[in-house]
Amino acid sequence: MKTIDLGKSGLAASAVALGCMRIAELPEDKLETLVFTALEAGINFFDHADIYGGGNCESRFGEMLAKHPGLRENLLIQSKCGIRKGFFDFSKEHILASVDGSLKRLQTDHLDLLLLHRPDTLMEPEEVAQAFETLHASGKVRFFGVSNENPAQMELLQKFVSQKLIVNQLQFGPAHTSLVDCGLNVNINTPAGTMFDGSVLEYCRLREITIQTWSPFLFGFFEGNFLVDERYTELNRTLGRIGERHGISREAAAVAWIARHPARIQTIIGTTRPDRVADYSRGADVVLSREEWYEIYRSAGNRLP
Repeated sequence: MKTIDLGKSGLAASAVALGCMRIAELPEDKLETLVFTALEAGINFFDHADIYGGGNCESRFGEMLAKHPGLRENLLIQSKCGIRKGFFDFSKEHILASVDGSLKRLQTDHLDLLLLHRPDTLMEPEEVAQAFETLHASGKVRFFGVSNENPAQMELLQKFVSQKLIVNQLQFGPAHTSLVDCGLNVNINTPAGTMFDGSVLEYCRLREITIQTWSPFLFGFFEGNFLVDERYTELNRTLGRIGERHGISREAAAVAWIARHPARIQTIIGTTRPDRVADYSRGADVVLSREEWYEIYRSAGNRLP
């Protein structure tokens, strides 16, 4: 599988990453099969968060790592922090405690990447900078990024943080296209032409920040999966037809659609089924034509001006 130099940091990550939000209840043998299937498919990047499964997802992953000495050096592990019950918390104290908790659960001495999970409007950027400096100097975290942030929020944080922010994790997929809608409808008084995110896609490209896309098969804000929703029948037909043309499934064609964008977006898949991991991963190396990309975009109900 092709790799992406995350944020031009030199961190070579697979174009598809495995999201570990749902692994807490997997039996031990099935978790091992999932991880090793991902590795065989070319995935070297695993996405966690301190809140996934109440911390149990990291614990299960750490137990698996402990059983296979030497495996950790072949993986890139990312975790996220900042979401607490009923509020967000970017305090220095919480960031440091969260990372220590993640490292203990994952049974590793460092994270390759730490993301701030969702914007905390009470953020004191100087305090975040202190936390990042402490984590970086101690070797506990190699690189840093954010999730679900707009350009101004990243600019504010970067003004104080000495480490370059290399990732912004955002929702994007064939049925959730807000990252590109406004840019395709500039100066047009329609809902599609309304700027909701401050042109975060273009900002990240200008700043050489890699976008990671979460939940690529969802539409809306956790409203459902377009693969099984009758409102997206045309999109599924188009993905199936284009996928067949390239010898891949419609799900893999959706991954190929994301990978086709020149922003070099990393797709995070959250399935716990090894067969789907192998299937979806095939889309990362399929290059859709410009015509195919726009056909998929239009089949999701989007109109071009």
